[in-house]
Order: sequence, then structure tokens, then C-alpha cells
Amino acid sequence: MPVVGSAAAIRLKSVLVPTDFSATSQKALRHALAIARHYGAKIYLAHVVSSLTISVAGRGAMKTATEAARRDARQLENQLLECGALKDLRYEVVVRQGEVWEELDKVIKQEEVDLVVIGTRGRRGVRKLFLGSVAEQIFHRADCPVLTVGPSSYQESRVDNIHPNPTYLFPTDFDEASLCALPHAISFANHVPAKLVPLHVVRTRRVPDSFLSTATLQQLQELTLGVRLKIKPEFVVEFGPAGPVSEKILQTAAKLKVDLIILGSRRLTYPTAASHRPWATAYEVVCGAGCPVVTIRN
Repeated sequence: MPVVGSAAAIRLKSVLVPTDFSATSQKALRHALAIARHYGAKIYLAHVVSSLTISVAGRGAMKTATEAARRDARQLENQLLECGALKDLRYEVVVRQGEVWEELDKVIKQEEVDLVVIGTRGRRGVRKLFLGSVAEQIFHRADCPVLTVGPSSYQESRVDNIHPNPTYLFPTDFDEASLCALPHAISFANHVPAKLVPLHVVRTRRVPDSFLSTATLQQLQELTLGVRLKIKPEFVVEFGPAGPVSEKILQTAAKLKVDLIILGSRRLTYPTAASHRPWATAYEVVCGAGCPVVTIRN
């Protein structure tokens, strides 16, 4: 089965965490450091001095802003060294100038980054879903998996043995886009190890019958046939009326107190125009999740 080979081959050798030295990025940094240590990966701490500085305040401001950024980066590095957060870790501090996403994308490609960890200001409201401008671009455009750590996520990473019995949720609608994340979900769950929970939400207005429940459950179970999971998986089928699936995913995640959500998502042709479309399930889950979310694009 292709999933078995793909899952076994997944490794995290490099992790990138963009930082603007804010509390939001500091939270993401703690998660990135723990992941890098757990996987033995090299971590890149990256800050980009935006080229908007030139257009707003003139060219002289760019030099001043870059010097200040380098000082802040050195200060952050020293703090991490002093507290032991970087002990035995391979790391590199990167400060660049230019358009933020373009420079981060160059780092991702040049260093063959396997995972980007971003802090978000994500929130859910009646009319608006919001991650933050830089997080928006990374979420929609990065070719590698992206781990988002929102304001409702727990403060410290749970990839170590300090937190017993971790649970990872893998929502799927059985299409190619969602299933592209399955090898990663299996690999991440086995590496920790954690219990993997494949979830499917059936949209229906009628009362679900036992045949539909059984057939859907069997379809979920077939996803891991022939796959060796260190902890026995749990398969969940939820029912809900036609509408956003994200609500059921978030409700299930909260009910099971999951430690991580792993989502496959479609690659968008025009990502900047699609960030707030109501059907973008992955985006809605990332904005509302109470735990980190990994998104993998097909």
C-alpha cells in the first residue's frame, strides 16, 4: 500500500519559525524548538525586515530597521542560549530584507525546510476569519507542511513524553486533497507515539441510520489497513446538517481533547483571493482550533 511506504519515509530534518519578536511568535517558537529537539532537526529562526519600510519611511529607515532587527535577533539568540533552549540543537538565525513572503519562501527552498511553524492571531467571528497578514501568506503558499499555533492553543508543545496519551485528529472527506495528509498523520502519530483518530463528518439533515454509520466507519478503517500504528487508532463518524464541516471538526477536537489536528488541503490557484471563502474548511479549523494544526497541501 502506498501510504505505508510514504508514511515510513517522512522525516523532519529542518524546521523554520518566522519571528517578529512578538508574544505571538514566541509561542510558536516554543513549539518549534520542542519539535526540532524531538526530531533532531535543524531550526531556522527567521526575521524579514519588510520592504514596506522604504515606501513608508524612506530608504534610511530600512538600514535603521535592519540594524534594530539584528540586535533583537542577537538578543533572542542569547536569551535562548542562556536558558538552555538551544542546547544540543543545530540552529541558524536568519535576518533578511525584502517582501516578507518572498524572502521566507527563498529560505524554505534554499534550506529544504520540512516544516514551517507560525504563530497566528487567528480568531473566529460572525463575519470574519483572521490569521494575520504574514500567517495568511505562509498558510496559503508554503509548499511544505505548516504548523499553526493560534491564541487558543496550549502554550507548550506536546511532542515529548511529559504529556501522556496524546491524541492526533485526522479529519478526512476521502478526497485526494484530504488524503494527502494521511502519510504525515501516520508518521507523526507513530513518532511520538500518539493515538490517531481518523474522523469523517457526514452532512445530512435526516436522522443517520445504522447502515450509513457502519459503511462510513468501515471506509475510515480501510485507510489504515496494512499500516502499523504503535497505538490502536480510534475511528469517529459524526453527523451534521449541510453547512460548514469545520464546526463539527472543532467540536470533536474539543470533546476528545486532541493535542494536534492534521489536515490535508487543496492547493489554491489564487491564494490571496481565497483566504476568507466560507467553504475553506482548513482555514476555518486553523482559525478556531484550541490546539496546533498541521496543514499539508496536495
